[in-house]
Amino acid sequence: MSETEPKKRGFFSKLFGRDEEPAKPAPAPEAATEQAAESLEDLKPEAEEVVAPSVAEAEVPAVEVHAAEPVVSPAPVESIALPAEPEPKPEVAVAPQPEPVAAPEPAPTPAPQPKRSWWRRLTDGLSRTSSALTTGITDLFTKRKLDAGTLEDLEDILIQADLGLATSARIAKAVGDGRYDKQIEPAEVKTILAREVETILVPVAQPLVIDATKKPFVLLMVGVNGSGKTTTIGKLAAKFRAEGKSVMLAAGDTFRAAAIEQLRVWGERTGAKVVFGQQGADAAGLAFEALEKAKADGTDVLLVDTAGRLQNKQGLMDELAKVVRVIRKQDPSAPHAALLVLDATVGQNAISQVEAFRETAGVTGLVMTKLDGTARGGILVALAAQFGLPVHFIGVGESVEDLEPFSARDFARAVAGLGEAA
Repeated sequence: MSETEPKKRGFFSKLFGRDEEPAKPAPAPEAATEQAAESLEDLKPEAEEVVAPSVAEAEVPAVEVHAAEPVVSPAPVESIALPAEPEPKPEVAVAPQPEPVAAPEPAPTPAPQPKRSWWRRLTDGLSRTSSALTTGITDLFTKRKLDAGTLEDLEDILIQADLGLATSARIAKAVGDGRYDKQIEPAEVKTILAREVETILVPVAQPLVIDATKKPFVLLMVGVNGSGKTTTIGKLAAKFRAEGKSVMLAAGDTFRAAAIEQLRVWGERTGAKVVFGQQGADAAGLAFEALEKAKADGTDVLLVDTAGRLQNKQGLMDELAKVVRVIRKQDPSAPHAALLVLDATVGQNAISQVEAFRETAGVTGLVMTKLDGTARGGILVALAAQFGLPVHFIGVGESVEDLEPFSARDFARAVAGLGEAA
């Protein structure tokens, strides 16, 4: 080979892409030379046209085969532009198709609750009063002989239930008659209590009678604030309508807009006509106008509401007296009944209310409400003993059915914690 001819590239130079002649390595052992020669022999079929390199050239790959591949220095991190990774798609959970479920059988319609009798409503309403009395009596007379001290304690229990001084003394005397220094069972004391209370109440347990010859029958409703007067008017209207009577309501409580609206609602419920004016209007003038309309319509019953007023406010009581005078200008016999609505929870304060309203409005009968909210139901007995005014209705709840004509025996037995009379 002449010096001017280009030196042919060796096989391994072509293989590794080297253009320059590799530096001659230091002489290798014979075993390495033989191994390189064998490697060249194995590669000859794949590169027949390539001239076999000299032994010196073959020594190079023996070292490179066992050495690590040349490492290319990486570019600076900031100079490498990485391809943007695709944003991951949100995972979508697909609920498995539910297995078809058979429709549940419809729940059986609950049987209608039986309507509570009046006795049940009465005993439930008077439970607080009767519990206070019967518990005290049981504690007092269990395994104890009757003596003066026992009777004094019994009288205190009756007074705390607002039965009044006279009534309490009367009952204590009845219990003590013929039983001194003897043991008496609590059940016997309760029986005596019921008997004495019934005796006091029988004369006042009188139903309200609507005189059909007076058209309209004017019923004036009076009472203090919060006694339940307007609600009682609505309940009475419902009862009269159920009896087939035509009813008109006069919204004479012109001080409270709520009272006017409340009476209008009762009118819609019961089918009764309602006469009303603006808040603050003259109550006497409205009562006069209502009576005129009731006469013209041939109405059976005219219920006249009045503003609640405290019995010790003389100015308000004078206004009530004016309502009565104006009504009598059209009908001298009216109002044909004046009912005082009493809240049982006021206790002894009911006595002063009866005194004041009887003098101003000529109260002819009583309606006792809210007996279910107090342990002072005995006040009704005290009022009966002191005034003797008819008790037409008592109320033990909110519904129309919870206002019923007064029964002396039922009330007395309920208060004493006894069962219904046979």
